[in-house]
Amino acid sequence: MPREAYVPKTFTAAHQRLIEMADRICREYAAQGFDLTLRQLYYQFVARDVIANKQTEYKRLGGIINDARLAGLLDWDYIVDRTRNLRGLPHWDNPHSVIRSAASSYRTERWADQPHRVEVWIEKDALVGVIAGVCNRYDVDYFSCRGYTSQSELWGAAQRMIRYQSAGQKPVIIHLGDHDPSGVDMTRDIRERLALFEADVEVRRIALNMDQIEEHQPPPNPAKLTDSRATGYIHAYGRSSWELDALEPTLLDRLIEEEIWDCRDVDLWHQATRAMDAERQLLRNVAGRWDEVAEFLTEGGDQ
Repeated sequence: MPREAYVPKTFTAAHQRLIEMADRICREYAAQGFDLTLRQLYYQFVARDVIANKQTEYKRLGGIINDARLAGLLDWDYIVDRTRNLRGLPHWDNPHSVIRSAASSYRTERWADQPHRVEVWIEKDALVGVIAGVCNRYDVDYFSCRGYTSQSELWGAAQRMIRYQSAGQKPVIIHLGDHDPSGVDMTRDIRERLALFEADVEVRRIALNMDQIEEHQPPPNPAKLTDSRATGYIHAYGRSSWELDALEPTLLDRLIEEEIWDCRDVDLWHQATRAMDAERQLLRNVAGRWDEVAEFLTEGGDQ
């Protein structure tokens, strides 16, 4: 893991303890295959009663973590920004390398013959990295709504769902969002606008829900009184709200996995996987004998 002292700094004993705890927390999650956003790390401190659940404390922790990384005390890979990413086209050293890559990444559409067609939608772009692992394990498409989904994106999704229906599948959207006035309402909004566009879709909100709040006790925040939906929310749930970020990444992974399992015909899945693996092995065989294949094709082209 990369650590380098770009800006050496001496920390107070209190700040040093926070840095050491951050290092332990990040190591634990890295061992399980998870990285964290700064906000997720902050909630780990709040849940351990180390710092108060206040915006000023979040900013203070962010400053300490930033200084610690610059001083070479925390790995740069531990804390990620999932909303800003460099994009570009892939490149290859030679034809052999692309064949090897194709063999390892080759996948067939194993959901095509399933009775359900599943997608996972999450409110926040910053949490996409948390759900990516489980979605990739089960070859499920996933999507960051970034709050209320745009009309263009909802219409496009509806057309996609209608195509699934035409193929004889039941579309299911697994939705996750904050438990606050807008976060709760977003699930309703998705259901109603998909119905408006004539897509018959089952939308399952699996987090964040009150039973999970009662069981896992994530730190509360005051409900935003400026939100136009605050009155109805406060009447139903009280004056506290909760962020999805406060749930353990491992818990979110498990909740999504269980919901996917509920939608999946295991026998059909294994049958499709065996067929895919056989075709993938064919590509591996080609990659393993690429020099012979290239020579054969070259000689054939000269005739």
